[in-house]
Amino acid sequence: MAGNSQRRNRRTSNKKGATTGTGGNRRRSLEGKGPTPPAEMRKGHAKQRAAQAKARKAVGRPVRRPGAKSSSELVVGRNPVVEALREGVPANALYVQQFVDSDDRVREAVQLATEGGLRLVEAPKPELDRMTNHLNHQGLVLQIPPYDYAHPDDLSAAASEAGEDALIVALDGVTDPRNLGAVVRSVSAFGGHGVVVPERRAAGMTASAWKTSAGTAARTPVARATNLTRTLQAYQKEGIQVVGLDAEGGVELSEVAALEGPVVVVVGSEGKGLSRLVGETCDVLVRIDMPGGAESLNAGVAAGVVLYEAARRRR
Repeated sequence: MAGNSQRRNRRTSNKKGATTGTGGNRRRSLEGKGPTPPAEMRKGHAKQRAAQAKARKAVGRPVRRPGAKSSSELVVGRNPVVEALREGVPANALYVQQFVDSDDRVREAVQLATEGGLRLVEAPKPELDRMTNHLNHQGLVLQIPPYDYAHPDDLSAAASEAGEDALIVALDGVTDPRNLGAVVRSVSAFGGHGVVVPERRAAGMTASAWKTSAGTAARTPVARATNLTRTLQAYQKEGIQVVGLDAEGGVELSEVAALEGPVVVVVGSEGKGLSRLVGETCDVLVRIDMPGGAESLNAGVAAGVVLYEAARRRR
């Protein structure tokens, strides 16, 4: 009867047992290779290809970190590159497409770059396409180095060292770099000590700002404030009056005595004006009367008017 045989060494089951000397190798051979890696790390996976494509597109874009200097900027296209070089915008390299159809603008760009001691780089079209994220570069790309922003304290310190009353312009919510460049130019023209811009949601010293400043950005510092309200409060502790421009201000510009001493002039955006916290921080809110009937002035013009008035009084 099956299973009851008394014969020695008779097999009563088809199941094989462990053989002598395995040492548990079979058990170890069943162990896995660890957790499954995420899809982005699996070779050939669609998500990995998508992640790689996204990383390639990001190359050449400005990347900013909180508290760090701004990254390099690219000026793209024949006319913008030539104009930037004519205006003396600081640059460190000119990229020229290989076998590009040369015209007067390409030749002038190469000549200006050579005279300015810039690095000339000949690159194939696919490389320029990658650098510019496939913008219409027309075979010319100018690389602008990061702007070296000052600290707000540097502006008042420079005025003190020169034995002068501080004359500083702070911009609140001004996002057009051309307005920033125009303010820098006015500050330079009327003997100011610099411009303060917020770190976020504000125009920075781009190539457009450099061009609008007509070269004055090379000698007029622009400082970047992490928090504009706290920066203005710090100036007040130094004895500097903070004057805000507001269309509904209670004092007319000609009546403001603060312009004769150390002062920070705060200019808001043309559309929204000063933000609430900045407006509340100002020592006085000032309006510019406009008999011609215009509703407002852009930031560059408004700052120029006030700076002229301050310079006139100080003479």
